Amino acid sequence: MTSTAGTLRVEAAVRRNPYTYMLTDGELTDLLTDLGRRRAESVLRNHSAPEGRAPRGPYPRPAMGFVVLDPTAEAGTAPADAVLGAVTVGEDASRFLPKAAAKAAAHRRLGGDNGTPVHTDPHLLGTGAFRYGHSAEVRGLIVAASSQSTDQDLYEASRLAAELVEELGARHRAFEWREGETDWLSPAGDVPPEYEEMVSWFPAPAA
Repeated sequence: MTSTAGTLRVEAAVRRNPYTYMLTDGELTDLLTDLGRRRAESVLRNHSAPEGRAPRGPYPRPAMGFVVLDPTAEAGTAPADAVLGAVTVGEDASRFLPKAAAKAAAHRRLGGDNGTPVHTDPHLLGTGAFRYGHSAEVRGLIVAASSQSTDQDLYEASRLAAELVEELGARHRAFEWREGETDWLSPAGDVPPEYEEMVSWFPAPAA
């Protein structure tokens, strides 16, 4: 989905949607787009602020790329398959997405922000690793951003992550009130097949 905030173009796309019980792919894309607009306002404000007025220093460019990981993905999920979606702000922002993706993947693998190991533990990186942080993890949801300074990237990533967590929580609470007392977050309350399979070996009751 494409939108604009001020003079900055915002685009969002979803790769995998773990919340289909309450959000369609289109609704999740719309949500990411809305959050991208907020980041666009921040990026534009900090990029164009008069000298000495930007709280974290002036942003070098009016563009950013964000990669959001799926917090429900299993630990063994490949990095590309663990991506929930991505957001770009500004023109030519998609070129920053691979850097944001590298930060997010490293964060997921290392269990923390890549910003420290790049300086203290290069033995954890290896060939092809990205030499910068930062990324943010808010209540289990990882978001990485790229194009500004490391602190500025961290700030914008943390805001998007925090706002997405809050929005998903609000949507979930609305779902609960709409659907009432359910056991499963699945269509018609059906037991997901993977959990049936986990106990399919158990003997049937004796006749």
